[in-house]
Amino acid sequence: MEEKLVFVSVGGTATAEQESFVRSIEDRLRSESLIPKTVGRNTFSADAPLKAITELMEKCSGIVVIALERSYFPSGLERRGGPRQGTLVETRLPTPWNHIEAAMAYAKHLPLLVIVEDGLKAEGLLEQGYDWYVQKLPLAEAALGSNEFNGVLADWKEKVLAFQPGAGTVVPAAGPVAPSPPPPTLRELNPADLSVRDLLGALRPVQLWSVTIALAGLLAGAFSLGARLLPFGDRPKPVQGALRPTLAPGAVERPCRSFLPDTPGRSSA
Repeated sequence: MEEKLVFVSVGGTATAEQESFVRSIEDRLRSESLIPKTVGRNTFSADAPLKAITELMEKCSGIVVIALERSYFPSGLERRGGPRQGTLVETRLPTPWNHIEAAMAYAKHLPLLVIVEDGLKAEGLLEQGYDWYVQKLPLAEAALGSNEFNGVLADWKEKVLAFQPGAGTVVPAAGPVAPSPPPPTLRELNPADLSVRDLLGALRPVQLWSVTIALAGLLAGAFSLGARLLPFGDRPKPVQGALRPTLAPGAVERPCRSFLPDTPGRSSA
């Protein structure tokens, strides 16, 4: 089976119990031909953390979020000083990098497998009700053999195997591909919902040529009708004297007489 890289979001372990639990999950992933990769644990980079995480996620086909206790508060207040102030007792919080890396992976459409240590405060991306299932488990290797964990892991693995790194999409499993529906015909289209460009694009070449000729004939007829309806008195008249030659200074304009051929009084010179 082809091995796939998976990004594992987990903070530095604080106890031997936490380290043993994380290693059990990594061994389980390797048994499924999934190679766990964690920045600062088994993958290192000279770049800034966010850049290193982004580059590593580009090579991975899924992400496993392991949220372990990082901070502990015996008591405290939330929304202190406001009307919704509340009391916190025995509050346990994970590393904020779990939320950051989960959000980055979700933006890249990576399949998520979220594992939360039992007893952590449910907030942010570790809450129930999002697009992924949140499993709350005790820090024990036996918890990784339950029917619930095996079922969720199998479903997540199927999505990981179908994912193409760098593409940002999940490729459906091989099988018969349903033919795409044919484009709607001109009769099925609603002219009120189409633009002029869509209407012209829906026409066949012969129909488009016929429409062009009809529009040209309609414009020619409109111009001809407008010329006939225009009153004769409103038509432009030639300017009087526009073609009359200019007289030289001191010259006297004389009327021009025309003679017919062989008319008496016409000079023969």
